[in-house]
Amino acid sequence: MTHQIAPRTVVEAFLPASGEVLLADIYDTANLAGLPDQPVRLAIRRLIAGGDVTQHGRGRAGTLSLTSAGHLRMQRDRQSLALAFAQDAGDAPWDGRWRIIAVSVPERERTVRDTLRRELRDLGAVAISTGLYVSPHHLVDVLHMDASPYLSTATTDDLDVRGITDPLAIAELLWPHRPTVSAYAAVDAALQQDGEDPTTTAVVRKLQLADALERAIRDDPLLPPELRGRAWVPTQIRAAWARRWDTLHADTRNAIYEGWWPPATTAYR
Repeated sequence: MTHQIAPRTVVEAFLPASGEVLLADIYDTANLAGLPDQPVRLAIRRLIAGGDVTQHGRGRAGTLSLTSAGHLRMQRDRQSLALAFAQDAGDAPWDGRWRIIAVSVPERERTVRDTLRRELRDLGAVAISTGLYVSPHHLVDVLHMDASPYLSTATTDDLDVRGITDPLAIAELLWPHRPTVSAYAAVDAALQQDGEDPTTTAVVRKLQLADALERAIRDDPLLPPELRGRAWVPTQIRAAWARRWDTLHADTRNAIYEGWWPPATTAYR
Protein backbone atom coordinates (compact mmCIF):
# COMPACT_ATOMS: atom_id res chain seq x y z
CA MET A 1 0.00 0.00 0.00
CA THR A 2 1.32 3.45 -0.94
CA HIS A 3 2.26 5.53 2.10
CA GLN A 4 0.44 8.79 2.76
CA ILE A 5 2.33 11.86 1.61
CA ALA A 6 2.88 14.41 4.36
CA PRO A 7 0.88 17.61 3.68
CA ARG A 8 3.99 19.65 4.43
CA THR A 9 5.83 17.84 1.63
CA VAL A 10 3.25 19.04 -0.88
CA VAL A 11 3.46 22.63 0.36
CA GLU A 12 7.25 22.76 0.36
CA ALA A 13 7.43 21.16 -3.08
CA PHE A 14 5.98 24.35 -4.56
CA LEU A 15 7.82 26.98 -2.53
CA PRO A 16 10.19 28.90 -4.83
CA ALA A 17 13.47 30.44 -3.68
CA SER A 18 11.98 33.81 -4.58
CA GLY A 19 8.52 35.00 -5.48
CA GLU A 20 5.15 33.49 -4.65
CA VAL A 21 3.16 30.35 -5.35
CA LEU A 22 -0.59 30.15 -5.80
CA LEU A 23 -2.40 28.28 -3.05
CA ALA A 24 -4.69 26.86 -5.73
CA ASP A 25 -1.73 24.97 -7.23
CA ILE A 26 -0.85 23.51 -3.84
CA TYR A 27 -4.40 22.44 -2.98
CA ASP A 28 -5.10 21.01 -6.43
CA THR A 29 -1.94 18.91 -6.35
CA ALA A 30 -2.63 17.77 -2.79
CA ASN A 31 -6.13 16.67 -3.83
CA LEU A 32 -4.60 14.79 -6.75
CA ALA A 33 -2.39 12.97 -4.24
CA GLY A 34 -5.41 12.03 -2.12
CA LEU A 35 -5.05 14.75 0.51
CA PRO A 36 -8.09 16.85 1.44
CA ASP A 37 -7.75 20.59 1.97
CA GLN A 38 -7.89 20.57 5.77
CA PRO A 39 -4.55 18.84 6.56
CA VAL A 40 -2.84 20.99 3.93
CA ARG A 41 -4.36 24.09 5.51
CA LEU A 42 -3.04 22.98 8.92
CA ALA A 43 0.43 22.39 7.48
CA ILE A 44 0.42 25.91 6.05
CA ARG A 45 -0.65 27.36 9.40
CA ARG A 46 2.21 25.55 11.13
CA LEU A 47 4.70 26.89 8.60
CA ILE A 48 3.34 30.40 9.14
CA ALA A 49 3.46 30.01 12.92
CA GLY A 50 7.04 28.74 12.66
CA GLY A 51 8.03 31.83 10.71
CA ASP A 52 8.89 29.91 7.53
CA VAL A 53 6.27 31.34 5.15
CA THR A 54 3.90 34.28 4.80
CA GLN A 55 0.46 34.15 3.22
CA HIS A 56 -1.12 36.90 1.14
CA GLY A 57 -4.82 36.67 0.45
CA ARG A 58 -7.22 33.94 1.48
CA GLY A 59 -8.44 30.66 0.11
CA ARG A 60 -7.25 29.25 -3.17
CA ALA A 61 -6.76 32.74 -4.57
CA GLY A 62 -4.05 33.47 -1.99
CA THR A 63 -0.30 33.03 -2.32
CA LEU A 64 2.58 31.79 -0.18
CA SER A 65 6.17 32.98 -0.10
CA LEU A 66 9.21 32.01 1.94
CA THR A 67 10.46 34.26 4.71
CA SER A 68 14.19 34.76 5.14
CA ALA A 69 14.12 32.21 7.99
CA GLY A 70 12.19 29.74 5.85
CA HIS A 71 14.61 30.20 3.00
CA LEU A 72 17.55 29.43 5.31
CA ARG A 73 15.85 26.31 6.67
CA MET A 74 15.04 24.94 3.24
CA GLN A 75 18.54 25.79 2.07
CA ARG A 76 19.94 23.70 4.92
CA ASP A 77 17.58 20.84 4.07
CA ARG A 78 18.87 20.93 0.50
CA GLN A 79 22.44 21.06 1.75
CA SER A 80 21.78 17.81 3.61
CA LEU A 81 20.51 16.27 0.39
CA ALA A 82 23.54 17.61 -1.46
CA LEU A 83 25.91 16.20 1.15
CA ALA A 84 24.37 12.74 0.90
CA PHE A 85 24.79 12.55 -2.86
CA ALA A 86 28.21 14.21 -2.85
CA GLN A 87 29.46 11.60 -0.38
CA ASP A 88 27.92 8.82 -2.45
CA ALA A 89 29.78 10.10 -5.52
CA GLY A 90 33.09 10.39 -3.67
CA ASP A 91 33.07 14.18 -4.06
CA ALA A 92 33.11 14.93 -0.32
CA PRO A 93 35.78 12.66 1.19
CA TRP A 94 36.31 12.73 4.94
CA ASP A 95 39.56 14.36 6.01
CA GLY A 96 39.89 11.99 8.98
CA ARG A 97 39.29 14.70 11.58
CA TRP A 98 36.55 14.93 14.19
CA ARG A 99 34.93 18.27 14.99
CA ILE A 100 34.43 18.94 18.69
CA ILE A 101 31.84 21.52 19.74
CA ALA A 102 31.46 22.65 23.35
CA VAL A 103 28.23 24.49 24.17
CA SER A 104 28.32 26.88 27.14
CA VAL A 105 25.21 29.02 27.64
CA PRO A 106 24.26 30.87 30.85
CA GLU A 107 21.25 29.47 32.69
CA ARG A 108 19.36 32.72 32.11
CA GLU A 109 19.50 31.98 28.36
CA ARG A 110 18.05 28.51 28.59
CA THR A 111 16.03 28.91 25.40
CA VAL A 112 19.22 29.63 23.43
CA ARG A 113 20.90 26.60 24.99
CA ASP A 114 18.01 24.28 24.18
CA THR A 115 17.81 25.60 20.61
CA LEU A 116 21.53 25.07 20.06
CA ARG A 117 21.47 21.55 21.43
CA ARG A 118 18.44 20.66 19.34
CA GLU A 119 20.02 22.05 16.17
CA LEU A 120 23.25 20.16 16.74
CA ARG A 121 21.34 16.93 17.25
CA ASP A 122 19.28 17.60 14.13
CA LEU A 123 22.53 18.04 12.20
CA GLY A 124 23.76 14.66 13.38
CA ALA A 125 26.11 15.69 16.19
CA VAL A 126 26.20 13.48 19.28
CA ALA A 127 26.87 14.53 22.87
CA ILE A 128 29.81 12.59 24.32
CA SER A 129 29.66 14.54 27.58
CA THR A 130 27.47 17.27 29.04
CA GLY A 131 27.49 20.13 26.54
CA LEU A 132 30.24 18.49 24.43
CA TYR A 133 29.31 17.35 20.92
CA VAL A 134 31.20 15.55 18.17
CA SER A 135 30.68 15.22 14.42
CA PRO A 136 32.83 14.31 11.43
CA HIS A 137 31.40 17.41 9.72
CA HIS A 138 31.95 21.12 10.23
CA LEU A 139 28.54 22.23 11.49
CA VAL A 140 28.98 25.69 12.98
CA ASP A 141 28.42 27.52 9.68
CA VAL A 142 25.09 25.79 9.04
CA LEU A 143 23.50 26.61 12.38
CA HIS A 144 20.49 28.91 12.06
CA MET A 145 21.80 31.39 14.61
CA ASP A 146 25.10 33.12 15.26
CA ALA A 147 26.24 30.82 18.04
CA SER A 148 29.85 32.00 18.26
CA PRO A 149 29.44 33.59 21.73
CA TYR A 150 28.37 30.21 23.12
CA LEU A 151 30.67 27.76 21.37
CA SER A 152 34.23 26.54 21.67
CA THR A 153 35.45 24.30 18.85
CA ALA A 154 38.37 22.07 18.02
CA THR A 155 39.36 19.39 15.52
CA THR A 156 41.28 16.20 16.19
CA ASP A 157 42.28 12.98 14.49
CA ASP A 158 42.93 11.37 17.88
CA LEU A 159 39.50 10.86 19.45
CA ASP A 160 38.99 8.47 22.35
CA VAL A 161 35.37 7.79 23.35
CA ARG A 162 35.04 5.51 26.37
CA GLY A 163 38.25 3.74 25.46
CA ILE A 164 37.35 3.35 21.78
CA THR A 165 39.73 4.95 19.27
CA ASP A 166 39.04 3.19 15.95
CA PRO A 167 36.99 5.62 13.79
CA LEU A 168 34.57 2.97 12.48
CA ALA A 169 34.00 1.65 16.00
CA ILE A 170 33.40 5.20 17.27
CA ALA A 171 30.90 5.75 14.48
CA GLU A 172 29.00 2.58 15.32
CA LEU A 173 28.98 3.47 19.01
CA LEU A 174 27.68 7.01 18.52
CA TRP A 175 25.63 6.52 15.32
CA PRO A 176 24.47 2.87 15.19
CA HIS A 177 23.83 1.77 11.63
CA ARG A 178 20.54 -0.06 12.16
CA PRO A 179 18.22 2.98 12.64
CA THR A 180 19.64 4.61 9.51
CA VAL A 181 19.29 1.47 7.40
CA SER A 182 15.74 1.06 8.70
CA ALA A 183 14.91 4.64 7.70
CA TYR A 184 15.78 3.84 4.08
CA ALA A 185 13.55 0.77 4.02
CA ALA A 186 10.64 3.14 3.35
CA VAL A 187 12.52 4.61 0.37
CA ASP A 188 13.13 1.14 -1.00
CA ALA A 189 9.45 0.33 -0.50
CA ALA A 190 8.44 3.53 -2.30
CA LEU A 191 10.64 2.58 -5.24
CA GLN A 192 9.09 -0.88 -5.34
CA GLN A 193 5.58 0.59 -5.28
CA ASP A 194 6.26 3.42 -7.71
CA GLY A 195 4.40 3.09 -10.95
CA GLU A 196 2.44 -0.01 -9.89
CA ASP A 197 -0.82 1.88 -10.37
CA PRO A 198 -0.98 3.14 -13.98
CA THR A 199 -3.49 5.82 -12.94
CA THR A 200 -0.97 7.56 -10.67
CA THR A 201 0.26 10.73 -12.36
CA ALA A 202 3.93 11.62 -12.61
CA VAL A 203 3.57 14.59 -10.26
CA VAL A 204 2.12 12.37 -7.51
CA ARG A 205 4.84 9.79 -8.09
CA LYS A 206 7.44 12.52 -7.63
CA LEU A 207 5.78 13.64 -4.38
CA GLN A 208 5.74 10.08 -3.06
CA LEU A 209 9.40 9.52 -3.87
CA ALA A 210 10.48 12.90 -2.51
CA ASP A 211 8.50 12.41 0.70
CA ALA A 212 10.11 9.01 1.32
CA LEU A 213 13.63 10.32 0.73
CA GLU A 214 13.13 13.44 2.84
CA ARG A 215 11.93 11.34 5.79
CA ALA A 216 14.98 9.09 5.49
CA ILE A 217 17.41 12.02 5.21
CA ARG A 218 15.99 13.52 8.40
CA ASP A 219 16.87 10.30 10.26
CA ASP A 220 20.31 9.96 8.65
CA PRO A 221 23.34 11.53 10.39
CA LEU A 222 25.02 11.48 6.96
CA LEU A 223 28.32 10.07 8.16
CA PRO A 224 31.09 9.95 5.56
CA PRO A 225 31.22 6.58 3.75
CA GLU A 226 34.68 6.05 5.26
CA LEU A 227 32.91 5.59 8.61
CA ARG A 228 30.29 3.14 7.37
CA GLY A 229 32.32 0.46 5.65
CA ARG A 230 31.63 -1.27 2.37
CA ALA A 231 28.30 -1.84 0.63
CA TRP A 232 26.43 0.84 2.61
CA VAL A 233 22.76 0.13 1.88
CA PRO A 234 21.53 3.76 1.98
CA THR A 235 24.04 4.67 -0.75
CA GLN A 236 22.65 1.93 -2.99
CA ILE A 237 19.05 2.98 -2.33
CA ARG A 238 19.81 6.66 -2.99
CA ALA A 239 21.40 5.72 -6.31
CA ALA A 240 18.29 3.78 -7.34
CA TRP A 241 16.13 6.69 -6.18
CA ALA A 242 18.16 9.20 -8.25
CA ARG A 243 17.81 7.11 -11.41
CA ARG A 244 14.04 6.90 -10.96
CA TRP A 245 13.74 10.59 -10.13
CA ASP A 246 15.75 11.67 -13.17
CA THR A 247 13.46 9.65 -15.42
CA LEU A 248 10.33 11.13 -13.88
CA HIS A 249 11.68 14.67 -13.81
CA ALA A 250 12.63 14.55 -17.48
CA ASP A 251 9.08 13.54 -18.37
CA THR A 252 7.32 16.00 -16.06
CA ARG A 253 6.73 19.68 -16.73
CA ASN A 254 5.36 21.36 -13.60
CA ALA A 255 6.30 23.82 -10.90
CA ILE A 256 7.23 21.41 -8.13
CA TYR A 257 10.75 20.98 -6.85
CA GLU A 258 12.22 23.66 -9.08
CA GLY A 259 15.79 24.14 -7.88
CA TRP A 260 15.48 21.17 -5.51
CA TRP A 261 17.08 18.57 -7.76
CA PRO A 262 19.84 17.97 -8.61
CA PRO A 263 21.15 19.15 -5.26
CA ALA A 264 23.61 22.05 -5.20
CA THR A 265 26.92 22.25 -3.38
CA THR A 266 27.10 21.58 0.35
CA ALA A 267 28.34 23.73 3.20
CA TYR A 268 29.15 20.91 5.64
CA ARG A 269 32.85 20.74 4.81
